[in-house]
Amino acid sequence: MGLAALAAVAPSCLPVGNASTSTYASIPAEDVPARDAGSTSFAAVVSAATVRGASSATGFEITAGSSGVRSVSGPAPAGNGAELSPPEATPQRVWLVAANEQAEQLAALGYQTGDRVIVASGDLRALPFEAREMISYASEVKVGPGLGEDAVWQLEAIRRGHQIPGGGLLMFGSGFDRRLVAIYGHPSGPGLGVLGEQSPAGGVERLRSIAQAYGADGSVILPAFEIIATVASAGAGGDGDYSAMTARDAIRPWIETAAANNMYVVLDLQPGRTDFLTQAKVYEEFLRLPHVGLALDPEWRLKPHQVHLEQVGTVEAAEINQVAAWLAGIVREQALPQKLLIVHQFQTSMIANRQHIDTPPELAVLIQMDGQGSMRAKYASWNTLTSKPDAGRFHWGWKNFYDEDFPNATPDQVLELTPTPEFVSFQ
Repeated sequence: MGLAALAAVAPSCLPVGNASTSTYASIPAEDVPARDAGSTSFAAVVSAATVRGASSATGFEITAGSSGVRSVSGPAPAGNGAELSPPEATPQRVWLVAANEQAEQLAALGYQTGDRVIVASGDLRALPFEAREMISYASEVKVGPGLGEDAVWQLEAIRRGHQIPGGGLLMFGSGFDRRLVAIYGHPSGPGLGVLGEQSPAGGVERLRSIAQAYGADGSVILPAFEIIATVASAGAGGDGDYSAMTARDAIRPWIETAAANNMYVVLDLQPGRTDFLTQAKVYEEFLRLPHVGLALDPEWRLKPHQVHLEQVGTVEAAEINQVAAWLAGIVREQALPQKLLIVHQFQTSMIANRQHIDTPPELAVLIQMDGQGSMRAKYASWNTLTSKPDAGRFHWGWKNFYDEDFPNATPDQVLELTPTPEFVSFQ
């Protein structure tokens, strides 16, 4: 089984404290003490673990042995991440082991020159760049037990090489603070927001002029287009759902421009009397891309016999969870980096049972306070929504309305909010 081909890691190098840390080393065989006949073998140490086999969506071969060691092998990645490039000395084999009470013992049993060990805990996508690079270009990765059921698909995401624009596999955290700054609207024109006031190329330039100030706290800024994909309609339409679908070909140039300029895209749904998942599936081809996320706008989610602008819409957490589960499935299937899922809210009634919204690791779930009006009113809405007992489960976003807010919040005022917004958009 080749289990002895595990490189040794000195005990003093083992991670302590924070999750998702790693260390790796290679020690020549002559530097590793010989084991006597009574020593516990690596195979014996891990044999108690039970690991289910997994199939690979990326073309990498994944096998699971009776010892509980999973093996991933395949070609070097061909993803879109400019951050990843072959290291000067690419190891043929990398061992990935859990940071637990057995980690020191497992690491100390290796004695073959050229292999590497990464000791990890938590989400593998949060490993440092150097560790992810090593994993990406190794010919084979051995995964020991104890890393959890998510280890295989997270490892596949690392191996595939796709990244969030700007770098990394997690939307927030993971070594640096990221903030998205977006312009919102519809490609048809300025009537539904500032995005439609210019071409995609013009939108890139506009974002450059407004985004920089939101990095004053040291955050890495990721410009974004937030595109209304389905538009709340005054008329029922042929299908009676009070929502107009935007043709994919009208959205495609914005998605392509974003990809070419290292930007993100969020597709916004205003579903009327239909459900969010039905509409999201229409744009599945875009949501399979690593730089496209999704936003749900409950304000425009109607119950039967309701019409827009006569009441503020509402959605149950269960319906949001249907979308989250489907979108998370795409992330796993395509071995994508974490996707952004936004839910708009400016009144507590807009989301029923918000505390029951799922936050799977495939998604970064963010609540965007998108109320408009005076700063006093907006602050009140923000404080109400962010003070709920479940608020810490979500990331948070803020929306600026050029014409409806009085006055407009300055970047400094937005950055002074608690919690600090990680998504800021302009309409």
